[in-house]
Amino acid sequence: MTPEAAPTPQPAPDATPEATTGGSDERSPLEPYDAVLLLGFGGPEAPEEVMPFLRRVTAGRGIPDERLEAVGEHYHHFGGRSPINDQNRALIAALRSELDSRGIDTPIVWGNRNSAPFIDDALRESHAAGHRRVVALTTSAYSCYSSCRQYRENLADAAAAVAEEGIALEIDKVAQYARRPGFAEANAGELVRSLRALDGAPDSEVALLFVTHSIPDAMDDTSGPGDGEGNLYQRQHLALASQLTEEANRVLGRDLTGELVFCSRSGPPSQPWLEPDVNDRMRELAAAGVRTVVTAPIGFVSDHMEVVYDLDTEAQETADELGLTHVRVPTVGTDAAFVRDLVDALLERAAEARGEGVPQFEGRMPSVCAPGCCPNLRQARPALCGSD
Repeated sequence: MTPEAAPTPQPAPDATPEATTGGSDERSPLEPYDAVLLLGFGGPEAPEEVMPFLRRVTAGRGIPDERLEAVGEHYHHFGGRSPINDQNRALIAALRSELDSRGIDTPIVWGNRNSAPFIDDALRESHAAGHRRVVALTTSAYSCYSSCRQYRENLADAAAAVAEEGIALEIDKVAQYARRPGFAEANAGELVRSLRALDGAPDSEVALLFVTHSIPDAMDDTSGPGDGEGNLYQRQHLALASQLTEEANRVLGRDLTGELVFCSRSGPPSQPWLEPDVNDRMRELAAAGVRTVVTAPIGFVSDHMEVVYDLDTEAQETADELGLTHVRVPTVGTDAAFVRDLVDALLERAAEARGEGVPQFEGRMPSVCAPGCCPNLRQARPALCGSD
């Protein structure tokens, strides 16, 4: 069953109702934080930005421009503009509305890893506005180097850059939220709505594919705390996929089987990455008699390029080639349950910073990353928001 959203932390017993309005002379529920920093991956917004963006994404990996230009064609297919920044703007607006509805006026600033607005500029903006302690929220839900520790490294880089200008900020981070109840609830709702359109399609002819970004096997093997069992990236996806399949079957009275597949593989062919690729699996399923493929991109919080190109374009072309019906489930985007839970996560992080307890749920990640968590396998680099 879809879990209930974690309860919002309540004011201290001696607080008056007015003490939660977020006014300048009153305690804010986000205290000690005076700003929220949304951390995004970034993306080009015009054709001339595509190659500089891809060079930043792949910096230090020695990838020649010829290969980057091939990837760049994915962006040029959409006029050289990634959808990701507009989706972050929409998410910021939704978060702003949810915060306002709770009487919280803490400002939101936005910084990207690989395109404007950059993280260091967001820190400068915060400091200029008088903010001194910021809580960061990433647009990546899962645990591995590229979706967690690399953001922490980018925060360290940005903080070091502005420190040279005399700017000092204390920065904390919300934990990865792949197993949070609101993320599951929002994904389940989208999945059920999409599956309702398949009334009449026999269960045996329907394949339910949960899709996420492939990563190198070695990155998955080392995902999670250094003293853990590893493979946390894949295990988080498998747990959510199982939960969503069970919920959809319960609601719809079906007996569908879900499985995890991957998209957006890159890197040299000699390097093992997580498989199977979504297109390869679709071909196998078609040969086995499947007639309808449902792709649910649970690895993405919104319709990134990996969704609109890899699924809506490439996977759709594969489905057309095979004569399959392809149903693509929407990402959670600005779903109300997802946004409410992100604000709950912010409030819980603030409660932790004040030394208060927070609700627990299966798979909850610590807000301060453990030693050796999701290591950088190329080189050791400083990272914020962790214990190493």
